[in-house]
Amino acid sequence: MATFQVAVADPESGRTYQREVDGQDANRFLGLDIGSEVDGEAVGLDGYTVTITGGSDAAGRPMRGDVDGAQLNDVLLSGGPGFNPSTDGERKRVSVRGKEVSDEIVQLNVSVAERGDESVDSLYGEGDEEDGDDE
Repeated sequence: MATFQVAVADPESGRTYQREVDGQDANRFLGLDIGSEVDGEAVGLDGYTVTITGGSDAAGRPMRGDVDGAQLNDVLLSGGPGFNPSTDGERKRVSVRGKEVSDEIVQLNVSVAERGDESVDSLYGEGDEEDGDDE
């Protein structure tokens, strides 16, 4: 059974929330590609829609949207996820995962695509925290 650590990015507030997803909710992500939209209920956001933006496996190898499938591939990269060149024109062969979500993925990155009625903070129970000032 699949289990993912999901990083939910909220572009409106600029915050990212970490959630562990397993069981039936995690199975909703299996077989989908980077760029696919998923019902936000899978990550605790009722009424929202989230978009898969990336992820990585247990060894830290990133998923790439331009590599088909879910398996490991050795690709020649000149930049982007998986390789940060130090000089212009530098290229390197790197092992990366394809764009399809599989059981091998341990961390999944998603971004809020369509908003619901409530704020993300309130759905995750972080919206009404007091700052500790007692005046």
